[in-house]
Order: sequence, then structure tokens, then C-alpha cells
Amino acid sequence: MTDYDVLRVFCGANGGYGNELGVVREGSVMPDPQERQTFAGKLGFSETVFVDDPERGVVDIYTPTLRLPFAGHPCVGTAWLLDVPELVTPAGVVGVRLDGEFSWIEALAQWVPPRTLRQYATAAEVDDLPVPPKGEWIYAWAWEDEAAGRVRARAFPGRDDGIDEDEATGAAAMLLTDRLGRALNITQGAGSQLLTAPQPGGWVEVGGRVVLER
Repeated sequence: MTDYDVLRVFCGANGGYGNELGVVREGSVMPDPQERQTFAGKLGFSETVFVDDPERGVVDIYTPTLRLPFAGHPCVGTAWLLDVPELVTPAGVVGVRLDGEFSWIEALAQWVPPRTLRQYATAAEVDDLPVPPKGEWIYAWAWEDEAAGRVRARAFPGRDDGIDEDEATGAAAMLLTDRLGRALNITQGAGSQLLTAPQPGGWVEVGGRVVLER
């Protein structure tokens, strides 16, 4: 079995929750994209990262069924693990900074694939949502405290790959931040926390806590 690390990204304040991420630090052991896709499917995480150059931060990202040019929680987690100043993804170069307990990336919102951002009137409505039918990638959200920028969110990828709900999705949080044009403090899934901040030129920062699971 290929060696890989398991991280939890966008953990809550107590270190719990967060979205699991698989990282193969030595991507050279599995250079073929189809082999990588098969391996990511076997692991079953919402995303798995293959590191092709740990010093330059060159990464390759897969869901269980498809390859992604960019994704939020994989970049935040891998940046923390490698401790590099930037990551090189197929979409472009991602800025990185580590700030105490939070790890941050900066990327363009236009790199994020289309998502349906669906607003609800209350956080309780978001809490009560059933998993919707497959086919549409939905980021359901509501204000918990609009003045403070606090948001309640859940993410439903709509894919037929066993991931009915994503615990924490940095890319979708970036899209919401870009649309609203303001910094957000997002509670997603069962209790994950994502912090975001819009930057000039369509760039968005997203950050959170990362824990090495194994």
C-alpha cells in the first residue's frame, strides 16, 4: 500500500471536526493519473493530494471520481503539512501563509468550478436540510449573525461517489466570500470552522486549523 498522511482540515476550536484529506507526500511512486484516480477512489476521502515536488509545492488533486485543477481544503491542508510559501496547482500558483493556529491560502475565485450558492432564511433551516438529489453541487447557507459575518453552511457535492455531504469546503466558501464581498466566519457541517477574507483583483483568502490524524 502506498504511504499517505491523513489530515483534518478546517477543524473547530477544540480540534474536532474538519474534513479528512489524504496526502501522498511522494507522488513519484504513483505518476500515472489513472492510477492516482483509482487510488483516490479506494481511499474514499472527498479529496486526495499527490505531492509532485515538496520543495516547490507542486500538487495534483483528486476526488474519488475526478481530477481537480484547484480545491480549497486540500490546498490548506497540504500547505500546512509541507510548510511551503506557495503551492503550484494546475489552476495557478496559490499563496500560503501560516498565522498561529490558522493556515491560510490565497487563490482566485474564478478557479473554483460552478457551485449553486443557495441562501436560506435561518441557520435552523440549513441544519434541517435533507441530502438533495444528485446532479447539482449545492452550498446551502444562512446568516447566523450578519453584522459579525457569521455564516452557517452545508455542502452537497451532488456526485455519485459516496460523498453525500462535504464537512468543510474551502472553494465554496471562497465563492460565497467573493459574492458577498466581505470576510466571513463559517461554521460548516457538524462543526468545522472556515475563515475567509476577500482581497483585491478577485483573490480570496481562506484559512483554518489543520490536525494530523495519522
